[in-house]
Amino acid sequence: MEKEVCYLKEVGYEKFEKVVNMIGGKWKLRIIYVLAFNEVLRYGELKRILSPITHKMLTAQLKELEKDGLVNRKEYQQIPPKVEYSLTQMGKDLEPVVKEIHTWITKHNI
Repeated sequence: MEKEVCYLKEVGYEKFEKVVNMIGGKWKLRIIYVLAFNEVLRYGELKRILSPITHKMLTAQLKELEKDGLVNRKEYQQIPPKVEYSLTQMGKDLEPVVKEIHTWITKHNI
């Protein structure tokens, strides 16, 4: 009987831990999930969908996701200010993970 390959051994624990830090926490994966299914959202729309997230927390999480290269922030110079968020290509590459979570939820009726 052939032993199943452990794919995590190929990348190592340190890289796995780095990814967990990039998408971990209470809100990051939720933000990625919402953007994966909506493509582009303004800040206020994100805040409304992710209620009860606080302004401070949403801002901090979006900055971290942007720093890590997962989220684009586009600011329009107008009054009132308009800021839109979307996934970068690296963020979009996480969509299969998000969709698998969606499938798992549906399959197990959670």
